[in-house]
Amino acid sequence: MSQWEIVIGLETHVQLTTASKIFSGSSTAFGAAPNTQASVVDLAMPGALPVMNKGAAERAVKFGLAIGAKINQRSIFARKNYFYPDLPKGYQISQYETPIVEGGGLTITLDDGTTKFIELTRAHLEEDAGKSVHDQFDNASGVDLNRAGTPLLEIVTEPVMRSGKEAIAYAKALHGLVRYLDICDGNMQEGSFRCDVNVSVRPMGQKEFGTRREIKNLNSFKFMQQAIDYEVRWQIEQIEDGKKIVQATVLFNPDTGETRAMRTKEDAMDYRYFPDPDLPPLVVTDAMLAKIKNEMPELPEAKCARYTSEFKLSEYDARLLSQDRATSEYFEAAVAAKADPKLVANWMLGELSAALNREEKSIEESPVSAHQLAGVIARIGDATISNKIAKTVFEALWSGEAKSADEVIEAKGLKQISDVGAIEKIVDEVLAKSAAQIADYKSGKEKALMSIVGMVMKASAGKANPAQVNEIIKKKLS
Repeated sequence: MSQWEIVIGLETHVQLTTASKIFSGSSTAFGAAPNTQASVVDLAMPGALPVMNKGAAERAVKFGLAIGAKINQRSIFARKNYFYPDLPKGYQISQYETPIVEGGGLTITLDDGTTKFIELTRAHLEEDAGKSVHDQFDNASGVDLNRAGTPLLEIVTEPVMRSGKEAIAYAKALHGLVRYLDICDGNMQEGSFRCDVNVSVRPMGQKEFGTRREIKNLNSFKFMQQAIDYEVRWQIEQIEDGKKIVQATVLFNPDTGETRAMRTKEDAMDYRYFPDPDLPPLVVTDAMLAKIKNEMPELPEAKCARYTSEFKLSEYDARLLSQDRATSEYFEAAVAAKADPKLVANWMLGELSAALNREEKSIEESPVSAHQLAGVIARIGDATISNKIAKTVFEALWSGEAKSADEVIEAKGLKQISDVGAIEKIVDEVLAKSAAQIADYKSGKEKALMSIVGMVMKASAGKANPAQVNEIIKKKLS
């Protein structure tokens, strides 16, 4: 592998969050009965003309602004000609020579903390095709046109990624951004976010690209990594065996972990692109552009910088909390409820994150609200409860036993013991049974102190103030 360089570029189809299709008024809702959401435009009935969905254009512009791209205020729709049963017109309406978004890029962060800027070639608007159904009829296939005409933004990178890990990091960053901007729901299982990965290999040091093969319609990051790994190994083995790579479109089979050729890869000339005579140029006016700029949310990079400066969070914590819009909104809601920002970050990235992962929930589905978490943190701050007891309070809120931290503390009698006399009494009882630990401590074994502290905390059912326990034990043993 060290003798070969991997070259990867991605084409990602992002389904836009409009309520209706890109050129018709049909619904884009997922899961409807076959062919119940297809109008005469989607069915390509004679005389039916497309009308551009303004919301799709606005979402494309929003994405372009977020990645620092050039917005073409006058872009052209073209006909991409090919025949397939689920494409009734015999062509797909897409953008070719002049897309709505050109250039720009995304900065990705790899597992080792290094960053890389991934340049984008373009992002263009187009319509989705329908769906062929092969498993519901004997000796026949069906066509469901509910998806035909669904608005897509196809986002194309330059071939600048050099490993599967970089490709996955980019795909995850893009997935997070389109969800953050609320232009795509990011549901990969429903096909809202689909990646085509172009993979080639070349001898290390060679400038010319190798022949690429395109892996189509990868709808999970796990499968993407597996497909890239297999394809890279396969291409290297073919070349080392003296065979040539033929440009092709391939599919990945997750059951076997292998890719297989579906068809030879077409080039642009094969599609016979030409401007669509039924659609005028798409014009983004100055007023429309200004309005979208004014409505843009604070972007993750800016938010990360603000969290480090305003809340004094580490860059690592700030990045984790700012990349997802729902996560950042939860964090800011907890801070707005007067909770300490650093403690909020610790709890969100610790207990809350672990609980969400355990039950496979998103932060929007968290049983513990930001306001409730702020209540737990407030009781830690005023020494009503210890960190250990706080975990018990959090678990009770998670299971729905109460509506607030105060209710849990009151109902379970969890209030921390801060009375010096009461703590001294428990310490005296423990010390009376701890001759061995006392001897170890006085001989210089610091761990013996922690053992005594642990016994006192256990004797107090976790309610004694840990700082006071430490202080009282040290004073008595001195």
